[in-house]
Amino acid sequence: MAQHSPAPTRICPDCDGFPAVAIDTGTLLDDGTRATLLIICRPCRGTGSTPTAAPAPVVQREHA
Repeated sequence: MAQHSPAPTRICPDCDGFPAVAIDTGTLLDDGTRATLLIICRPCRGTGSTPTAAPAPVVQREHA
């Protein structure tokens, strides 16, 4: 019996598949932990992948 494979996904070229990162600001909070910022990749909206491009439509012209 044949096995179906999932459609290939493209890794986001902007984040290389790592859509969320935590950046240390260097500031210490009152409890002793460091303040961090969670940054999400805007082009892929935090998914790490981009949709595959749709095929270009075929245009047929009539010859006169």
